[in-house]
Amino acid sequence: MKILIAYHSFSGNTEEMAEMIQARIESFGYQPELYEIGIGAYFPELSDYDVVMLGTFTWDLGSTPADVKDFVADVGYKPNNIAVFGSGETQFGGEEMFCLAVTKLAKFYNSPWEGLKVEQSPRGSQELKVTNWVDGIIEGVRKEKEQKSWMTAGV
Repeated sequence: MKILIAYHSFSGNTEEMAEMIQARIESFGYQPELYEIGIGAYFPELSDYDVVMLGTFTWDLGSTPADVKDFVADVGYKPNNIAVFGSGETQFGGEEMFCLAVTKLAKFYNSPWEGLKVEQSPRGSQELKVTNWVDGIIEGVRKEKEQKSWMTAGV
């Protein structure tokens, strides 16, 4: 399974999430590729991946950072394999603004997976949220690939 973890981080919380996600995926025996939005020396071709995990923080009362918006625009189409994760802070805008960038991106991509939202750092009790989110995506994609393989073999 080919997996891309593309993320943008300002304070380091979203980067920490991306690294945690990477480690969890590696525990399944896969080697995900990390791509830091705005820093990468190349632009990944998203159609080459079974899953693209897109990470962002929420900025300025619910906004998506400009670098993430640029990344979305540069992709130029809406892949159907996008899973969105991110960090936010309820102290800036309350519950209605908490991780709003994650909500917006998941809706934009019509993601088949619920967005992963973490309050500030993913450490402590929130680590389980990250683990469960990754596990659900990996198991779902595995099953889908097995079904496609089975259907193709039966033809």
